[in-house]
Amino acid sequence: MKKVLAGLVAAVALFAPPLAQAETLVIACGSVGMEKDLCTQGAQAWAKKTGHTVQVMSAPTDTSQELAQLQQLMAAGSADLDVARIDIIWPGIVANHFLDLKPYISEEVLKQHFPSIVQNNLVNGKLVAMPWFTDAGVLYYRKDLLEKHGQKPPTTWQELAASAKVVLDAEKKAGNDKLVGLVFQGKSYEGLTCTALEWVDSFGGGTIVDAKGQVTLNNPKAVEAIDFFASLVGTVVPKGVLSYEEEGARGAFQSGNAVFMRNWPYAWALANSKDSMVKDKVGVMALPKGGPDGKSTGTLGGWQLGVPKYSKNKELAVELVKYLTSAEEQKRRAVVGAFNPTITSLYQDEELLKANPFFASLYDTFTNAVPRPTITGAKYNQVSTEFRNSVYATLSGKGKAAANLTKADTKIKSLSKNGKW
Repeated sequence: MKKVLAGLVAAVALFAPPLAQAETLVIACGSVGMEKDLCTQGAQAWAKKTGHTVQVMSAPTDTSQELAQLQQLMAAGSADLDVARIDIIWPGIVANHFLDLKPYISEEVLKQHFPSIVQNNLVNGKLVAMPWFTDAGVLYYRKDLLEKHGQKPPTTWQELAASAKVVLDAEKKAGNDKLVGLVFQGKSYEGLTCTALEWVDSFGGGTIVDAKGQVTLNNPKAVEAIDFFASLVGTVVPKGVLSYEEEGARGAFQSGNAVFMRNWPYAWALANSKDSMVKDKVGVMALPKGGPDGKSTGTLGGWQLGVPKYSKNKELAVELVKYLTSAEEQKRRAVVGAFNPTITSLYQDEELLKANPFFASLYDTFTNAVPRPTITGAKYNQVSTEFRNSVYATLSGKGKAAANLTKADTKIKSLSKNGKW
């Protein structure tokens, strides 16, 4: 199992002043945008404060790969990881391998966080993980290009496509042939599940599996949504988007080569960094509706921190989790890296809102984000895979949405027993 850990990344030691009983802990940190740097800084601050040592393990950017590797470590009962990142959709999948944090976290502290996220992290009454930061999909746009070509921020996806075409046509005539209209997470991984769920829900096509456990994927509105976006590939949407994760989309947008981008809030701080080609030219808004009768919706994202029950330093690991999920640390991450806090009071913090003005205007988007169908429990990963593969097939020109979604609907239904998961 040491080989598995070594295969993920090289651990980086964060040294602290030696103590007689100093211990070494290993934490998994994300690799998207500023995630690793911010996580490392937080762990280093805790190490300096306590005299212990923390090693950082970088997680893959593909969350599906990260889950597979975490499951491999847990199945082996590995003690090589003391604090793990847990995606918002994973508690029901990994609960059996994690410590119940309830005895260590007071009700007063839990009440500081969004109740829906705390509830999400409870599995059969067990607190699998503590909320670290939350997320919802948002739309980034080039304020300067829209203004230059007489376009307004779009309220529907159809308006977005039309505006993008106006800008692209005009810019190409002026010699700018690198510009594309819309970029998003189009690779067939969990990011596409998030993106496509937003499309389907915005068109009124449901949430793949409803709150009662019934599969609802195969419906006319869902078909309309996926076919609409497939029709944009090769025109408003570059074909290269089918290989994009979060960072691929951000790279295209931040280099000045895209009019619109679907991404998570973390991209804001980077888009406005000193070396960004679009610094001070970016607007952020809620994702468009799927037509006049549709709705604006963003998929609920975010990450939690948990302690594997195989850790040899459980109590210290819990202390590290408490520190990293505290109000002070969540505020630092929000101000520096635009990571949304899970502590509600921070959304009234003046310093935080100055750094991220859109946090206030999009508060409803973050608090009312559409959840992925985690009612499917341990089978969620299979459900997500069937859904995104059917969407990817349609986007890449391998059949129409009606046929592809029908196949996925049938396969997903076969995973349940009439809505019982």
